[in-house]
Amino acid sequence: MNKNINSDVEEKTKRRSAPSKKNTINHKPEIVFISTFPPKVCGIATYCQDLIRSLQLKFSESFKIMICPMETEDENYQYTEKTEYRLNTSDAKSYLKLAYKINKNDNIQFIMLQHEFGFFNETQNGLSIFLRNLKKDLIITFHTVLPKPDQKLKEKVKEISSFSKSIIVMTGISADILINDYDIPSEKITVIPHGTHLLPFIDKISLKTKYGLKDKKVLSTFGLLGSGKNIETTLEALPEIISQNPDVMFLIIGKTHPGIVKNEGEKYRDFLQETIKRLHLEKHTLFINQYLPLDELLDYLQLTNIYLFTSKDRNQAVSGTFSYAISCGCPIVSTPIPHALEVLNDDLGIIIDFEAPEQLSAAVNKLLKNENAQEKLRSNSLEKMAPTAWENSSISHALLFQKYSKNNMTLHYAFPIINLSHIKNMTTDFGIIQFSRINKPDINSGYTLDDNARALIVACRHYELNRDESDLDLISTYLNVIRFCQQPDGSFLNYVNEHKEFAQQNYETNLEDSNGRAVWALGYLLSIKTILPQQFSDDAESMIEKSLPSIAQIYSTRAMGFIIKGLHYQNSETNIPLMKKLANRLVKMYQHEKHRDWHWFESYLTYGNSLLPEALLCAWITTKDEMYKQIAHESFQFLLSKIFIKGEIKVISNKGWLQKEMVKSNESIGGEQPIDVAYTILALSTFYKVFKDEKYLLMMRSAFNWFLGKNHLHQIIYNPATGGCYDGLEEKNVNLNQGAESTVSYLMARLCFPK
Repeated sequence: MNKNINSDVEEKTKRRSAPSKKNTINHKPEIVFISTFPPKVCGIATYCQDLIRSLQLKFSESFKIMICPMETEDENYQYTEKTEYRLNTSDAKSYLKLAYKINKNDNIQFIMLQHEFGFFNETQNGLSIFLRNLKKDLIITFHTVLPKPDQKLKEKVKEISSFSKSIIVMTGISADILINDYDIPSEKITVIPHGTHLLPFIDKISLKTKYGLKDKKVLSTFGLLGSGKNIETTLEALPEIISQNPDVMFLIIGKTHPGIVKNEGEKYRDFLQETIKRLHLEKHTLFINQYLPLDELLDYLQLTNIYLFTSKDRNQAVSGTFSYAISCGCPIVSTPIPHALEVLNDDLGIIIDFEAPEQLSAAVNKLLKNENAQEKLRSNSLEKMAPTAWENSSISHALLFQKYSKNNMTLHYAFPIINLSHIKNMTTDFGIIQFSRINKPDINSGYTLDDNARALIVACRHYELNRDESDLDLISTYLNVIRFCQQPDGSFLNYVNEHKEFAQQNYETNLEDSNGRAVWALGYLLSIKTILPQQFSDDAESMIEKSLPSIAQIYSTRAMGFIIKGLHYQNSETNIPLMKKLANRLVKMYQHEKHRDWHWFESYLTYGNSLLPEALLCAWITTKDEMYKQIAHESFQFLLSKIFIKGEIKVISNKGWLQKEMVKSNESIGGEQPIDVAYTILALSTFYKVFKDEKYLLMMRSAFNWFLGKNHLHQIIYNPATGGCYDGLEEKNVNLNQGAESTVSYLMARLCFPK
């Protein structure tokens, strides 16, 4: 961590992003979304609102989004956002006027059209008129893709496709239908799954109590009510389910579809209520006849034991309700719509036939009698749906915009707010817990000195920036763990079990790195001692002095690096000889290993590499020995050449270290750890402080974007819903556990930047 780097980053970023005098008339590119929007009660309206909200949060500096609501003649909604454009789908002239108005705006780069055939039935050729007259690039999202089309439908879809740069569908099955049944070129199709909401872990029992469902086994379904939902299948299955589970409660969540109310009133809801009476299910069913706010809806889904999806529409390509349910960790019993067939398998839920109450009751009873199976399905569901989070969906859309942009659109990933929620959630009265399952702390994993030392640095840095009094409690807690782990000879143990006892692992593992991290953390605390309570600095000074005899005997490369940083931050004249002693050891290692193509301290690049050149640069800052500065710079340039590829970071994989004899090869994909990215950002900030080279600022920001989705999977590593950081980026997936090391590493990196 470095002082004053924040203001420098902020100033340089502003300067680079400010328009030059020559380009002062330039504006951010604009993207117009044509769709239904809330307050209209419509699944696509909600989908579009969620997508736009995510795009605006993540890429507000990259482009501007404008909405163009679609309404029929008798609709006139009031929207929360400004609406420069509107489309009256009942009036063919409105399509022509809209195309003309959009064409006049030179800032508009793309039109995003949400397509459902029912939207365009009011006029015979309205959509065709719009497409033929539009002079902007068009991207269309097909929400329904019907298989085996007749010739008329096929020609209509092909015509729409001919006007579009790209077509978005939400399932691979839909893409296959477009390719095989409609002869749409595969290169024109992009699959972006329906977005889902990231949610922190919430205990089902507390949620059930909150909503008056304590001690109930909850089945649920939700969405705009209509006969296509086929909810009677569940009602017919309930007697058999109740016979084995008398504490079951079936929630039917949602208002009747407004279009159905307009045409036939509450005929279908009345039919369901009559069925409930006929089957004597009054005590086991509950209608929630509301269009629930999102947070309340997600609560109901999270308290659900099993979600039931019984649609009888064989051609329903995708379901937002299905996506929301599975993202909440609900085990699902579903009819075989294409979306379910693509997503569900034995590890996620159970597929049943259409209109098959006997199969439904058997599936539900099987799951309800096995809580372990429910928990496994929940965990698998969260893992399966993580790539579909709205944050990832927005990245996929933004990359599509960038791909087809005529002006080389640059994507600027927005900084998340600094959020300590997860480390506070992981911290007990003793210290920060080592691991978590998803975002639920796993107390059985115990504690480590490593994690608490890093957490101490984060708490100190956060207090330095914000003077948040609650940080002092965290500082005290983590400092006490370091004191607890220090032994009579001044050395430190690392592993503490959940009972606050030293674990056997301490006596079977090399603990030099852990000792180094303790000194780093204590030194960092002392660097801000003027703003901390005196007792904190007294304790830190005492622990460092007690550790000096043992750390002087340390030869582990990274341990020496951590100690050098700690002594640099401590800034004590009496400990400079020890710093130089350790720095000279690193110099000798470097001189021994260096040759023409290899400028490094060891014969391989492994973990935490950036620490080593940064440590030597810290030694130079303190001692002004030019040898340290020269080797720091030389080795760091070598490292950066191996981990920055085309301007993007790809740290050394733990699947395969980079060996000296394989100097030109770094082919491993995955195995990238947040801690390595964070250490790189810390080192870059130190190098910028010394050399004032703006390339380091650019690389810092580029490296930080790795957490935000600029990686080979194009998925977020930082979870803004929990404040936690995922444990690693693998070849094909992200490790969703949010342990102490990864979260604290992310925060170390985040705190290098302005608010």
